[in-house]
Amino acid sequence: MAALVEPVIGLIGGSGLYDIDGLEQRAWQEVSTPWGAPSDALLTGRLSGVRCVFLPRHGRGHPKPPSELNYRANIAALKLLGVTEILSLSAVGSLREELAPGHFVIVDQFIDRTFAREKSFFGSGCVAHVSVADPVCPRLGDVLQRSANALGLPVNRGGTYLVMEGPQFSTRAESLLYRQWGCDVIGMTNMPEAKLAREAEMCYATVAMVTDYDCWRAGHDAVTVEQVVRVLNSNAEKARALVKAVVPVLGAPRGPCPAGCDRALDNAIITAPEARDPAFLRQLQTVAGRVLG
Repeated sequence: MAALVEPVIGLIGGSGLYDIDGLEQRAWQEVSTPWGAPSDALLTGRLSGVRCVFLPRHGRGHPKPPSELNYRANIAALKLLGVTEILSLSAVGSLREELAPGHFVIVDQFIDRTFAREKSFFGSGCVAHVSVADPVCPRLGDVLQRSANALGLPVNRGGTYLVMEGPQFSTRAESLLYRQWGCDVIGMTNMPEAKLAREAEMCYATVAMVTDYDCWRAGHDAVTVEQVVRVLNSNAEKARALVKAVVPVLGAPRGPCPAGCDRALDNAIITAPEARDPAFLRQLQTVAGRVLG
């Protein structure tokens, strides 16, 4: 019988969310990884007795743009601190009339349109191919949905997040195209974050927080920065309440992930043992030590 896991909850905060309230025994911790430095120091502590690790995705004060984030270092730093499940909180634009500013979407799919980012821990010397057919852990999604409903938050379960490179927003033609593709929200940060979390065998879920409509919608240009910031701050308060509700539930001891997120590398490594680069394997120990030995 598999031993129970004592979960450690990783929280990645997006635009407007640079700290987590209510953490006890809190301390900012500098972490170095084989892939360099993460976006900022990581805030460790306990929430309702559960170990938590918080990373401000863009750094405190938001000095780093999406294309320049070290996504591999961010995920590796969380893994080094023992994180087993990641809740990613992200500001997005809406591609659907019914997803108004202030609405939350518990995303279950992504379309990755980024092109200037390192997207894998693996490479020459040790090749691996993980499945990201279902990139979000349904167990985390279930807990998020129940907690959001209990709090009375405006939330949709399921949706597709189009991840663009940025830092510019879409052209109107692009925005209309993404609607035709069936996308629901658009943002700049959750890829390759979700792919890397899967490679690192961590359960991952995204709460996409709508700040405004993307430019497909007539009247979009009338939206002011002040209006967006007001929604951003309101969303951050809702997100903090959601985190406080979710963490005690996810922090209970559990068995193996039913979706297999924590065993994603079982059959993923293609390179024969004798052809693997020893130096690269040492680097990979941080995220893939379970299967590399």
